[in-house]
Amino acid sequence: MTRRSRSLVTAAALVLGVAVCAPLAAQPQTPAPKPPSTTTAPPPAPVESRRALRDRIDADPRTQIWGRPVLRVGINYELPAADTVRDAAVIFGNANIDGFVDGDLTVVMGDAHLASTAVVNGQICVIGGDITVAPGAIVRDELVLVGGTVSAPDDAFVGGGHVVIGAPEFGERVRAVVPWLTRGLLLGRLIVPSLGWVWWFAGVGFLISLLVNLAFHEPVSASAAMLSTRPLGSFLAGLLVMLLVAPITVLLIASLVGALVLPFVLCAIVVATVIGKAGVTRALGASLAPPDDPEARLVALRSFVIGSVVIDILYMVPVLGLATWALSGVLGLGAAVLAFFAALRKENPVVRRDADVPPVPPAPPPARPTPPLVPEPVLATPSDPAPSPAIPHLAAPGGAAAAAIGVDLRAFPHATFGDRLAALALDAVLIGIVTTWIDRGRDDGDRFLIYALAYFIILWAWKATTVGGIICNLRLVRVDGSPLGPGDAVVRGLVGVLSLAAAGLGFLWILRDPEQQAWHDRIAGTFVVKVPREWPIG
Repeated sequence: MTRRSRSLVTAAALVLGVAVCAPLAAQPQTPAPKPPSTTTAPPPAPVESRRALRDRIDADPRTQIWGRPVLRVGINYELPAADTVRDAAVIFGNANIDGFVDGDLTVVMGDAHLASTAVVNGQICVIGGDITVAPGAIVRDELVLVGGTVSAPDDAFVGGGHVVIGAPEFGERVRAVVPWLTRGLLLGRLIVPSLGWVWWFAGVGFLISLLVNLAFHEPVSASAAMLSTRPLGSFLAGLLVMLLVAPITVLLIASLVGALVLPFVLCAIVVATVIGKAGVTRALGASLAPPDDPEARLVALRSFVIGSVVIDILYMVPVLGLATWALSGVLGLGAAVLAFFAALRKENPVVRRDADVPPVPPAPPPARPTPPLVPEPVLATPSDPAPSPAIPHLAAPGGAAAAAIGVDLRAFPHATFGDRLAALALDAVLIGIVTTWIDRGRDDGDRFLIYALAYFIILWAWKATTVGGIICNLRLVRVDGSPLGPGDAVVRGLVGVLSLAAAGLGFLWILRDPEQQAWHDRIAGTFVVKVPREWPIG
């Protein structure tokens, strides 16, 4: 990639970043009158002129001076006529060039002024500013301008012409963000009290949070209660979710089914963050002014308003403002996730029983009282003993007989992580063999995930187990004791993709869950139990 193409790619990336933040700076204002701009690209110079331009740059004695790159942020930069730099980049400031730039000149949110002795042995890229070129200045490559004006006389040497993107008003609106960046974000705060448009955006954010607080009263209350009782757990849960967003997104995009699920996952994360931050605001207000009835809507509204005022004040403090914003986001997301799982447990109640006790057979009937023994004469001799009556053998119920008497599968112990991992490994080997046999000779991609999803859903709905589950004596049952239905199998299969995509965290959840349930078990409302070896299939 040449230097020119690299510079154009850099300029395009900066344009995209500015285009995102430009609407934030939009405010009613009357732009100051601007001098007429010369934005029409001049006709290409003849070959002799280009060669003469290169010869003139090479003959400049300042090319023999070794220069170093220059970066300035938040201040202006001036290059004297006798000095040389390699590349120059100025952000949130103006660049006044009198000397020799043996590379590219980039100015973001500022103006570029080239004197008659200035030489730029590359291109000039200005975003959100103006370019002024004095007579006699030399620019070997293009003049790239985003949202501004170009003032260049005819006798200025510009080898690559002009590239102008956007109207001058666009640059003015973009530059309105500069005070917030220099006096706000760079100092670690979100609200600059002296900027009026910042308060307008703060008011819009408060209105959105207020509507969320009123429309989702119960979820916000649950998040606030979770934050009050488990602050450390909420922080760790939010941090874990934020760390897993990137790998989950990559894994879901890599598969067809995951790409369909990805928008729902991202929307769920955004909704949880918004509701959780409202819960953080309400919990903060409730801690400062303890309410008598936290569930009352008016009392909750009072807590929310108090918390919002405190958070806005913290946003104005340098360093502490940005830390408050980040911490409230992590705490809110974690509290919303924990509140969701707590509500899910209430929706699917767990039947408490001792998992290590096998099903108890029915008690035998009480024995008849033995009559008192009466001495009788012995009629038989020891050489001819009387035969004792035969006692019939009663077989313990098992196998199909046990199923026939209606033993509840929930009475069996839950399957351990090792049992489920062994069954999953056997199923994976079987699916891999079938996939290889079906896709032999094809080069259109691997469909292992699709085959695996169909395999599990069909067998779960049909027999409440899989081939690996049959070998390891595992069965599926709903938490209410009813058999697994097709809808339950579909839900369990789709959520199982998420359990796998989250770096296997959904499966590892079995190790810490008191009922040894994975994420897809919790959401689908199922148990995996270990049955006796002679237990019938289906």
